[in-house]
Amino acid sequence: MYKKYFGLKHEPFSIAPDPHYLFMSERHREALAHLLYGVRGGGGFVLLTGEIGAGKTTVCRCFLEQVPRRCNVAYIFNPRQTAEELLDSICHDFRIPRDPHGERVPSARDHVAVLNEYLLRTHGIGQNNVLIIDEAQNLSAEVLEQLRLLTNLETNERKLLQIILIGQPELRDLLARPELEQLAQRIIARYHLDALSARETESYIRHRLAVAGLRSAVPFDAAAMQRIFELSRGVPRRINVLCDRALLGAYAGGKAMADAGIVDKAAVEVLGPPGRRRGRGGRWSARARWAATLALGVSIGASLVGAGLWGWNAFQRQGAAATPAASAPGR
Repeated sequence: MYKKYFGLKHEPFSIAPDPHYLFMSERHREALAHLLYGVRGGGGFVLLTGEIGAGKTTVCRCFLEQVPRRCNVAYIFNPRQTAEELLDSICHDFRIPRDPHGERVPSARDHVAVLNEYLLRTHGIGQNNVLIIDEAQNLSAEVLEQLRLLTNLETNERKLLQIILIGQPELRDLLARPELEQLAQRIIARYHLDALSARETESYIRHRLAVAGLRSAVPFDAAAMQRIFELSRGVPRRINVLCDRALLGAYAGGKAMADAGIVDKAAVEVLGPPGRRRGRGGRWSARARWAATLALGVSIGASLVGAGLWGWNAFQRQGAAATPAASAPGR
């Protein structure tokens, strides 16, 4: 709705993990380097963790664009499965042929057998194999143990399957359990993706606007930038939601720039009232998450209804006279 108003070609603050918008802060570069190292690390596990919305999946998408040609990748983004179901998903993602005339449902042993055969065959022709599991904090201890067993297949030089686990901080707690000690010892690289600093938050906003085609002044003043950092706590997904709503608010008010007041109003609409945003220990409580989700849904609905009114008002203003505030950002 506000793209043309601010002289943009694309949506700058979508929450979709588009690697073209990846802001390579120092910590994001290190996270990507850990994943790339995993491809060449000779097998085992690579662990990437971070808070919700920190950019883990976006880093992973960027990593996928840099995977060597002779590397086969299986990407599991829904790990809430049994061990048998996960093995079936892995075989499917590696495009391992299965007997179409089978009279019984393959067991876990059947899946492991064909997977091992596949790993040996591809290794013999110089190919590597990487298994990526997103949202890995949802894996059960039983499934994690099954994944460890998959890394047992090896040659004298290297293991034949590299597994990358990506998840929220709870994944680190899960892997610290005594019963998963053998798996923990096979982690060859681990990295925790922290939130952005205040300076990085401003650079992140400027970067996304530039990628979206902005050629004029950034439509956030200094106070708004600082307020966005304070409210988002430097988490990219929260930054995106706040900036998107703030720009919509500035557009609705016919302003060339979003100030701190507009950002505060946007925060109430998409994050909920200030007192309900965080629970104990800095984490969102269940009630806070529910309130934020409800507020976001109401905000989106209101935005869709109100956008037509705002667009009509802007059309009337432009029809009556050329409005400097409306035309300035697009120059």
